Amino acid sequence: MNIDNKQPNNTPIEEYRLYSLEEKEKIVEVLNSLVQINNDRIEGYGQAAESTDDIDLKVLFNRMISKSQSLKIPLIKEVRKYGGEPTEATTTLGKVFRVWMDFKATLSGKDRKAILKSCEYGESAAQDTYTDAINENEYLPFSIIEMVTDQKVQLNDDLNYVKSLIEKQ
Repeated sequence: MNIDNKQPNNTPIEEYRLYSLEEKEKIVEVLNSLVQINNDRIEGYGQAAESTDDIDLKVLFNRMISKSQSLKIPLIKEVRKYGGEPTEATTTLGKVFRVWMDFKATLSGKDRKAILKSCEYGESAAQDTYTDAINENEYLPFSIIEMVTDQKVQLNDDLNYVKSLIEKQ
């Protein structure tokens, strides 16, 4: 047995494993949930950028949009690798969140802290979705768990930054 769990071309052995149709469907489902949460972030931060007149927040939100667009690329690649069709949808929770955020922005007169609190809520939801995906490890190949864990850390950095901005208010 290969001690480092790699094939001669340095590809993990698990990548050569044959997955059942049911396993592939579960992998695609988990990956698409992450695509959806990134779609939520793109939509939500687009709305957040429109809901504020603060230039620093507009820059922050546009950076977060770009990050989610980048994070989606490898997720979509994996969805296709396992025979799935990448979703273009957002989650129901994300739609509710955006409506609530728009409502709060209207009521609060585009209040900076209210917008940031809404973003914190969205980032917490993203963390939950990523945690759920990682916990689906009975189906997920190790390479996907590694990728998802790395993405979760990146998004956690955004959550912590948003929290630090709220504390400064």
